[in-house]
Parts: sequence; C-alpha cells; structure tokens
Amino acid sequence: MTQRVFGEGNPATSLTEEAILSIIEGGTPRHLFQGKRVLVLTPDATRTCPLPVMIRAVRRVIGSRCARLDFMVALGTHPIMAEADILELYGISPAERQGAYATSRFLNHRWDLPQSFRLIGVLTEDQVESISQGLFREEVPITINKAVYDYDLVLILGPVFPHEVVGFSGGAKYLFPGISGGEFLHFFHWLGAVITCMRIIGVKDNPVRRLIHEALANVSVPVHCLAMVVASDGNLCGLYAGDPVNAWSAAADLSARMHIVMKQKPYRLVLGHAPRRYDEIWTAGKVMYKLEPVVADGGTLIIYAPHIREISRVWGESLKQVGYHVLDYFLAQMERFRQIPRGVLAHSTHVRGLGTYVDGVEKSRIQVVLATGIPRPVCEQIHLGYLNPDDIRISDYENREEESVLFVDQAGEILYRLEGHGES
Repeated sequence: MTQRVFGEGNPATSLTEEAILSIIEGGTPRHLFQGKRVLVLTPDATRTCPLPVMIRAVRRVIGSRCARLDFMVALGTHPIMAEADILELYGISPAERQGAYATSRFLNHRWDLPQSFRLIGVLTEDQVESISQGLFREEVPITINKAVYDYDLVLILGPVFPHEVVGFSGGAKYLFPGISGGEFLHFFHWLGAVITCMRIIGVKDNPVRRLIHEALANVSVPVHCLAMVVASDGNLCGLYAGDPVNAWSAAADLSARMHIVMKQKPYRLVLGHAPRRYDEIWTAGKVMYKLEPVVADGGTLIIYAPHIREISRVWGESLKQVGYHVLDYFLAQMERFRQIPRGVLAHSTHVRGLGTYVDGVEKSRIQVVLATGIPRPVCEQIHLGYLNPDDIRISDYENREEESVLFVDQAGEILYRLEGHGES
C-alpha cells in the first residue's frame, strides 16, 4: 500500500474530468498496476456517486496499462445485480461492453454463496475486547471474497458519507463488509448497534472503524483507494488517492464539512423524503439514521417513500419475525434471538432508535412512522407507525421550522446534528 495521499477537495467546487484523471495518475503509482491484474470495487446504486465518470477515468489511466481490468460490486448483503444493471450503473453502453470493456468481467460479491470466501485471519478475544473497549470478548474469524486473490491489485472506488455503523463510509469498508463474510460482518454491525448510531455516526475515530482497519491488515493483496466526496447533486467535490486508511481519512475530513448540517434546537416533527435509490426499508432506514439526532424527545420522524413496498428483499422475513425494537429489548433477551444474524438486529435498533426496555415494557425516545407502500398491518407487525403516503402533502411540512417542523428532501446521506452535540 502507498502511504502518501494525493488529491484535492473543496465543498464549493466540482472537479473536472481532467482534474480527476490528474489525481488518479498522480496518486496511483504505476508499479501498482502496470502489467498487473486489477479488481475495482464499487458501490451499488444506493449511493450518490458519479460512477460513470470515475469508471471512464479509471479505464483511461489504468485500463490501458494493466493486464486485466475487472469490476466487482461490493454489495455487503445487498441484492445481487444483473450485469445489465451493473453496466447501467457504470454508464457503459452495449457497444462499449463489446469494445473498450470486451475483456473485462463485471462481478457481484456473491455473499450468498459459502464457497465465495477464504479465511484470512482471526481477531482474538484480547483484540476484540481491547478494540471494543470491553463491550465484547469473543473470537471473530475474518473471511473475504477469495476472488481478490486472483488479482495483483484491489482498487477501492467509492464515496465517503457519514455512516451509522462505521462513522464514515468508504475506504476499507469496501472490503469489510463490502466483500467480507457474514460472521465478521454481523459482529461489527452489532458492535456499532451496541455503541448506538447516535454516538457513532459522523465520528471518524471509533471502535468499529478500528476493527475494520485491524481486519485490513490481514489482506495480503495490495489495496489502493480512490475516495470520493460527492455533493447532494452528484457533483464530485473531492477525490483522494492513496492507501485505504489515509485516502479515506482525508475524504472523511471533507465529508464532515460537507455532509453534516448543524441545527440549534430539536424538532417535534421531522419528515424525511427518501430518494428512489432507496427501494426498501433496509436502505431507506438511512433517513432515520441521519435525522434522529434532531428529533426532540417524544417527537416523530416520518420516513416518506411512497415507492417503497418492501422491508428488505434479503432480510425481510427475519425482520417480520423480529420487528423493530430498541437496543435494550434485544440485550435483555439475546438467547431468544440467537438464530437471527446480529446485523439484522443492528438494523432493527438503528431504525427504531434510542429507548428503554424495563420490566418487559419497551419505550422509544421518538416515534418512527413509515409513509410508504408497506401496508398498515405490516407496519404494526414490525412495531413501526403507519401513515398513508397519499395523505401527505410536502407543502404542509415545508418552511415550518419556527413551528418545530422540519422537512428534509433527498434524506439519507446528509447528517443533521444539534449544536453542542458533536463527537463524543
């Protein structure tokens, strides 16, 4: 890995394609890819990211000099994508697929196939106890998609935003959980849940990020990173090339300037309008994660997404079985839920938010309401509120901050936080 970070970023500007090419060339030593087999890891369609521009730039700088240039969508546990959808995401036309990209492979991280993985290390009980600051003491195996060992370089290509589990997304997160195995993935998501989203989101240095970087040290294939910082309109404001720790760190610093909005007081009612790239509650839960800090105690957060009709295509049945609950609900009866992956429990607590569970009585700090295509009986089954999305007029929520009502459009990537309640 290289240690020097090469790049630039400014919230007020947008990088040109020429600047992007210059940063990739200047920050990616040629010996890493000249005549080498290169695997590029990318996000799926749930992130705001100018992937077509970046894929084109990577092909121009690296594709003409490497022995092979392949791509893998670092899905974590998101749904598998058809190649046609990957090509659309990357902005590659059928003609380009047969031309400039004829020898490239476009892969999914097949997290659903046990044969996809290789054991590359183990986090010892002592390591886990130390990194988790005493919250856990258990041995955790580290597995990764073994396809990376068919390559001489893994190139991470992804954006950085505040994140509910790791503080800020991007960097080594494209390996863990992007292409990692389930046991490690579910463990550190649960660790993040136990720390709580409110204490970890938008905090760069935290136990979960340190855990991921500890796992990164077990990856023997060279890893390089192109870390992007993207504005809400999709413009690329920052790009940093370097090793996956330091390039990510530089991008996270810019993300903290761009993607965190400070408010002076909390709101009794918040309406977050989810973009269409979130097509299930599994991803639209980000509306809650980014807005929970500015909802007043006893207040209401509405996730408004008329287009959503599923809880999760992958984990929906488990979530219907478990429902959405506060952290203490699970901690009080973990044995009861031992058959449910801890990453699913983590998602449940993140969407429900802070609260208590005392003497069998669960009490949430705020009420979370779904105004989606998910019907009332299902919302009641999973312990979330229901509103008919047809009854919502956005104009009724706009420009009412003085009345303690906040409307946020395209919610889910920008973190809202109260003044005086920053990193802790």
